[in-house]
Amino acid sequence: MENLSQLIHRLGINATYRGYHYLYRAVLLALSDEDYLLSITKKMYLDIAAYYGIPVSNVERNLRTVITICWERGNREFLTEIASYPLTFRPSAGEFIDILVAYCREHQISE
Repeated sequence: MENLSQLIHRLGINATYRGYHYLYRAVLLALSDEDYLLSITKKMYLDIAAYYGIPVSNVERNLRTVITICWERGNREFLTEIASYPLTFRPSAGEFIDILVAYCREHQISE
């Protein structure tokens, strides 16, 4: 069975990017409490920033970076497959996290 780390790696995002760790944490938070998906910038980013002891702006920037990596050089086909709908534009951070959370729930993927 695949775990969350393997899922993120399959998207072409590796742990050498700071955003990898923030994305991992974001998915875990959303899996534990769906309300995080309703408050990405006001709650999720704040909690991730506090967890890592960094400014909120770093969380947002590094998440955008790994999403761009996935979109431009990663496994975009797999991302479209797990989204279950056509992606014609690079997804926002909230949409990207939501795609991963939905896939994790459907396939019972956790840490």
